[in-house]
Amino acid sequence: MSIGKHRIWAIPSLVGSLIIVADQASKAWVVQSLGPETMTRFIPVIGDTARIAYSHNTGVAFSLFQGMPQLLAFTSLAIVAGAIYFYLTQLPHRRLFVQIILGLILGGAFGNIIDRVRLGYVVDFIQVGWFPIFNLADSAITVGAALLMLQFLLEEIAHRREDRAMVLQ
Repeated sequence: MSIGKHRIWAIPSLVGSLIIVADQASKAWVVQSLGPETMTRFIPVIGDTARIAYSHNTGVAFSLFQGMPQLLAFTSLAIVAGAIYFYLTQLPHRRLFVQIILGLILGGAFGNIIDRVRLGYVVDFIQVGWFPIFNLADSAITVGAALLMLQFLLEEIAHRREDRAMVLQ
């Protein structure tokens, strides 16, 4: 592997590592501050609209597929492998924006995988209104996915402009 190939991993590794550390530290703080029982004590952030609330999630988003931590950990690892493959083969991986996106997605995925393997569930703690409770790892994955959609949109706009320019020539 050449030096150039190593560079495409520096930013995703840094961003991902920062996400994992922040995610695991925030979860440890919540467990220590509000545990051991879930959903019994709360820290208001914005009145009743947003609060910190300790919860276990043995499923995935919106608490789907409860009680299958090994399967979900394996599925998460398969998704990580797919994201890495997609990054290397389909995305402009030398762009800083794309590298940050990958770091967000991988950091979030590994933050939750660590919980699943270590605890058998994911620690969730951010509760906003009616929305299902989530954590920093979930937020990183969501922001990364939204930015990835933005990347695709920007690429599509660029391709259409190029196509129009070719037609006008």
